[in-house]
Amino acid sequence: MPRWGRAGLVLWLVFAAMPAPAQEQKEQGTLISEVDMYVSPDVSSQKLARATRGRNVILVMEHTKMATREWAHVLVVVEVDLERQSERQISGWVPSSVLVTTATPNGDQIIYGEAVDSENQAEQRGGRRHADEDAMRLYYRLYEYFPNSPLAGEALWRAADIRWQREKVDSRLRPSFRETDPDMREGMDETTVKLVQKKFPHTKWSDLAAYDLIDNKLCGSWRGEIKCPEKESELYEKYAREHPQSPKAAEALYNAARRQAALVDMYRAGKENDKSEKAKRKSMELAQEIAARFADTDWGPQARELMYALQQGIPTYDVESKKPIS
Repeated sequence: MPRWGRAGLVLWLVFAAMPAPAQEQKEQGTLISEVDMYVSPDVSSQKLARATRGRNVILVMEHTKMATREWAHVLVVVEVDLERQSERQISGWVPSSVLVTTATPNGDQIIYGEAVDSENQAEQRGGRRHADEDAMRLYYRLYEYFPNSPLAGEALWRAADIRWQREKVDSRLRPSFRETDPDMREGMDETTVKLVQKKFPHTKWSDLAAYDLIDNKLCGSWRGEIKCPEKESELYEKYAREHPQSPKAAEALYNAARRQAALVDMYRAGKENDKSEKAKRKSMELAQEIAARFADTDWGPQARELMYALQQGIPTYDVESKKPIS
């Protein structure tokens, strides 16, 4: 956000950010395109800030038409401090064309379409900068303003998952990431993911949210400690049993089977042959279940490859480097 050079403009912003009387409040919505905010409905007037996609428009005060362009006078949240629960609100004019409100016909679908486009941009090499943040905000705005939309559950899940994956990447840069005990490191914030479970229980989106939450219970690094794959295998199998219809059920079973396969080598290295054989049987059972239940997915062939490795005695865990063999 640009710094404002003149004291007069700063004072104007202080007063402009004050909420309007309740009777003047009309609509709420969000922006579907990055846009400049102006002091008045005129592109030649003073620019106040650059508002990005998905920003929370908490108040639409009035509309007007200048020349050939429709304008909206809005109050936009342009900065949020999540730790202090604080926000900055700027009052200014934006083109009405980039504003979707609760009164916009098919507003939920329009916001969703822009969110998907932003998410695709984020996945493309050379895509728009901060497009993932735009998508995250847009998805959340849809859920917030259109909670009864058929798209609301998926939108909230996508917003939560994007935030989760962003924090997951950041967590890997922290010194505590490689701690074997998950309680010894700072995990991802579970608030939004748990909100999905609360608002949309017993749905596909709740199942997916539960899968994300497993991340905070995993070892950062096994470091050759048997307790890590033992615990993680239990976590993944428990998930698959409790969420049998989840899109992640096959992946969870495979993750459980891979960890049992790693235990085969870890136990063998420790001369615990009985435990090694037990882990092999467990891994084979899980892999066979995947091959039978999910034969038409990518997990079926991967499970069969794991079964072959177990039958042929091919290691899946390097005891010396203390790392799984990919």
